Amino acid sequence: MLKIGEFIYAWGNGHYTRMMALDGILPKYIKSKFEVHYSSKGEIYQKLLQKFPTKKQQIHEILMPTPVDGKKGPSVTRSLWNFLLPVSGNPPLVKQISSYLKEESKIYNTQKFDLVINDGDVGSNVLAEKRGIKCVFVTNQFKPRLWKSHSYFYPSLVYISKQIAKATKIVVADSAPPNTICEYNLNFTEELKEKVVYAGHFSNGIVTNPKPKSDLEKLIENEDFGYWMQTGNKATNEGTGKKYKQVFRADEMRNEKRIISHAKNDPTIDRVTGKDGKTYSFSEAFDKNINWIQIDIGFLSEQEKNTVLDLCRYVVINGSHTSMGEILGVKAKPIIGIPIYDEHTNQIKWAEERHLGVLATNKKQVIKGVHEVQKNYEVYLEHVTEFAKNFDRNGAQNTAKIISEMLEN
Repeated sequence: MLKIGEFIYAWGNGHYTRMMALDGILPKYIKSKFEVHYSSKGEIYQKLLQKFPTKKQQIHEILMPTPVDGKKGPSVTRSLWNFLLPVSGNPPLVKQISSYLKEESKIYNTQKFDLVINDGDVGSNVLAEKRGIKCVFVTNQFKPRLWKSHSYFYPSLVYISKQIAKATKIVVADSAPPNTICEYNLNFTEELKEKVVYAGHFSNGIVTNPKPKSDLEKLIENEDFGYWMQTGNKATNEGTGKKYKQVFRADEMRNEKRIISHAKNDPTIDRVTGKDGKTYSFSEAFDKNINWIQIDIGFLSEQEKNTVLDLCRYVVINGSHTSMGEILGVKAKPIIGIPIYDEHTNQIKWAEERHLGVLATNKKQVIKGVHEVQKNYEVYLEHVTEFAKNFDRNGAQNTAKIISEMLEN
């Protein structure tokens, strides 16, 4: 039996989402019997245990080094302190790296993988190369442009890019140029390009076995609204939420209808705010035909998410690669992007230059961006519709083919 290792970086949900999309389609392409072993930590590790309750022996907890949380995402200062000192329960980074590579080495030595798939985990690339094991690195980053005063990150980017380059194949989870959303985060060297494959986005967007419409879905029919997404880990999610509240308090947003998804499995968040200032449950607002201004929901079902994306006029996001692909490429909706990391800024800037959306870094720019998109909606819609025609959403399938061919050879 073939053995495949999947090493999933634990910072952000996009790595997990991509690997699960790939995981679901691999059996269609690999002819021989195979077994997959998964490695990650934290929330991603827990998700793996929940998704595969009968495969606990194949799920490994590896304490991969990740940035230290701040108030609005990763804290640069705390992460730098963590290099040599313990911070927020995290051992010094030098100890983390040594420990996690030792643990991954044990898994490699025990399982004797035929091939490994690394989504964001560069340490596993190093181990695979040393052992002569075929390795696929799935990514939307190589050597990102640095913005603001982040030039001090450049040495670490160079180091990480060298570790990525050790993969047998580098699979970019994006459409091929000139439709590559993550273009400004790549910057591949010329000698590396023969290893690089633009596989397409790992997008689905298909809801199987549709259920009766929920009260939320009924409530938003025939309405003009924006969809405001809160995503990411706890710090990023809460930081985004605070920015949204500042925007909604502005007089200019008084009549701008919006749905805010909080990405928290907490039904106490669910409520409808009417233009009368009162709050209602979804069913109550629908039954009373409430003229609403804001809908808050903790967690959208897949069907509800698709309905919201189908019916909204624009989407406000932080610029994550997975979300941008789904919104611009699958749903053909313009975006207002409020970045958290330089990676986000690069991707939103790329979209803004092509009139697919607007980059906003503060309250005034967000409000201006919403009005810009609403005022020139047909122009933005024309551009995103054209972009969607050239959007490659077959990343999982194309990557599965690559993996199958590597195993056969």
